[in-house]
Amino acid sequence: MIHSLFDRAFDRAAIATPGWQGLLQLEFTQQQTRTSLSRSQMQAPLKVQRPFYPEGEGVCHVVMLNTAGGVVGGDRLSTAVHLQPATHALLTTATAGKIYRSNGKAVQQTTHIHVEAGACLEWLPQETIIFDQADYRQTMRVDLGENALWLGWDITRLGRTARGEKFLSGSWRSHTEIWQGDRLLWVDPQWVEGGSAMLTSAHGLAGCPVVGSFAIVGRSLSAAWVEQARSLWTASQVAIPPAPSSELEPTTSADPLFNVTSLSQTGVTRLISGVLCRYRGSSTLEARRWFTQVWHLLRPELLQRPGCNPRVW
Repeated sequence: MIHSLFDRAFDRAAIATPGWQGLLQLEFTQQQTRTSLSRSQMQAPLKVQRPFYPEGEGVCHVVMLNTAGGVVGGDRLSTAVHLQPATHALLTTATAGKIYRSNGKAVQQTTHIHVEAGACLEWLPQETIIFDQADYRQTMRVDLGENALWLGWDITRLGRTARGEKFLSGSWRSHTEIWQGDRLLWVDPQWVEGGSAMLTSAHGLAGCPVVGSFAIVGRSLSAAWVEQARSLWTASQVAIPPAPSSELEPTTSADPLFNVTSLSQTGVTRLISGVLCRYRGSSTLEARRWFTQVWHLLRPELLQRPGCNPRVW
């Protein structure tokens, strides 16, 4: 009930306000064996919590926040992250992101990340919920130095399906590019229009309201590792029970637009210099569980570290 009142209040505010111009700039440097957040520039509603080190000084964990609680039409949010050579940072978000219905203007979110030689960035935000009638456009560019490593995921829910809301109108556009020098390693454009055939097409979302991507770029991984990642999904279907009905994840629906009783699907493919995991299904919890399992499998091999979940998860 509290969330419902808050969401309605935010919808009304979207009509009355010109939009936030949020800015977040972070720079990480190496000081002996410690990765430090050496510079941070923040402009509301974007900010970060104080860095913490659950794994020791080598990996700096940072939690990003949107103090407005969500974004609406007209908001312009810009994030820039710079990792100096040999640094290692893990960035996540405090809560799921919310993209509220549009007031006739689009939300623009731009992210530019520079990971210098020998550095590693783990970009592991919590999911984003795109409300019906939202107009959301996000772009990300990642520039990798020599022997740099990027591990990043994105999980998106189209519509508040726990309330029976469907993505009948609006637009979601996402464009990600990862470069190393003048070489494009991976590009991922996505575009879904509310109420379009893409939502039900077997070559699109096939009636599933949740999509996710997890890219590991900067290292070549063996075919055997790809098979291990695929097998984790099969094992998780047995080991992990369905989410209880108290969680905000619907389990049944007769509506063909989002047939959340359909089976979730995953895929793991090799990239030019890395691996891509895809999820299409009905549960953000399920997507993140699988991505986290893959991450725990991958970390010891690439980073010589076990998985260490951020404390806000």
